[in-house]
Amino acid sequence: QFPFGRRLPCDIYWHGVSFHDNDIFSGQVNKFPGMTEMVRKITLSRAVRTMQDLFPLEYDFYPRSWILPEELPLFVAEVRMMKDSDPSWKPTFIVKPDGGCQGDGIYLIKDPSDIRLTGSIQSRPAVVQEYICKPLLVDKLKFDIRLYVLLKSLEPLEIYIAKDGLSRFCTEPYQEPTLKNLHQVFMHLTNYSLNIHSGNFIHSDSVNTGSKRTFSSILCRLSSRGADVKKLWSDIISLVIKTIIALTPELKVYYQSDIPAGKPGPTCFQILGFDILLMKNLKPMLLEVNANPSMRIEHEQELSPGVFENVPSPVDEEVKVAVIRDTLRLVDPQKKKR
Repeated sequence: QFPFGRRLPCDIYWHGVSFHDNDIFSGQVNKFPGMTEMVRKITLSRAVRTMQDLFPLEYDFYPRSWILPEELPLFVAEVRMMKDSDPSWKPTFIVKPDGGCQGDGIYLIKDPSDIRLTGSIQSRPAVVQEYICKPLLVDKLKFDIRLYVLLKSLEPLEIYIAKDGLSRFCTEPYQEPTLKNLHQVFMHLTNYSLNIHSGNFIHSDSVNTGSKRTFSSILCRLSSRGADVKKLWSDIISLVIKTIIALTPELKVYYQSDIPAGKPGPTCFQILGFDILLMKNLKPMLLEVNANPSMRIEHEQELSPGVFENVPSPVDEEVKVAVIRDTLRLVDPQKKKR
C-alpha cells in the first residue's frame, strides 16, 4: 500500500474510494471518474427515468420513483390520481436518503402525507419509490441479490457479469406491508448491515444456508422447482446492460474531462455492485447500484460485550475471491505481451 502515492508507475492502481485518490498518468485505475456521483440514488433515478420516458417497455425493471423535496407536489398529485382511477390500489412507498448507505435513514410509508418533512429532507434529499410488495420468498424470507459487474471500458462499451453473487436475507418472515408492520426493518429491508444486528441472523459455514448465501444456491433451488433459470439470467443480464447504457452518456463526459482524448493518461475499469430484487413472478427489479461494493471476506463476531473478532465467511470468500481474480485476469496488462 502506498498511502502517499508512488513515483514509479504501476500497471494497475487499486483505489479505495474514487478515481481522484491520487494523480495518475499511466496504467489502469480500478475506478471511473464520476462513477460515485452517477450511481447515487437521485442521479441513478434520473438517468433511468430519462430512458423510461424514451423506452418505457425496455426500462420497466426500475420501480416508479420521485425525487424529494423537488418532486414532492408531483408525487402527491400522481399518487392521488392513481388512487382515484383505481380505489383498490393500496400502495406502499420506500423513502431512501440520497447519500445513505447500509440501510441508513430508509423508512416505509403508506401515504405521501407520511413523509417526514423535517429539516432533514430539505438538507438531505431522498428518492421515494413504489415498494415491491410481492417479492420472491425463500424459506418465507425476503432477500435481494448482490451481483458483481465489471465495467471494463466505456469505448468500446465492455461489460462482464460475475457468474455468482450473494443472496442477502431478511431475518424475520415476510408479510405484506401494513400500518402495523411498516417499521419492522428486519422483515422489509434486505440490507446486510441492518440484519446482522438482528438476533435471528445466521452466520453459516455453508453457501446454501444462513442469512447470506450464494446466488447459485438459490438458482439451484428455483431450478429444482421447475423455474426457467435461463430466462431469469437473461433478464438479469439485460437489466445490467440497460442500466449501464443509461449511465454511459454522463460517464463519458466525466471521463473526457479527466482523461482528454489524445493525451497520455490512465485507462479505467470498475467493479460495481448491482442490488436486484426478484419478484414472485421471477422478474428482476433494480434496487440500486453500488460504486464501492464491499470486498471483505470475513465478518465481525461479538465474543463478549464490546469484544469482536474477525471470522472467515465462506460465502463471501467463494464469491468475492473469484470476482477479484477474474477482474485482474481481464485487465491484465501482460496478456497482450504473452
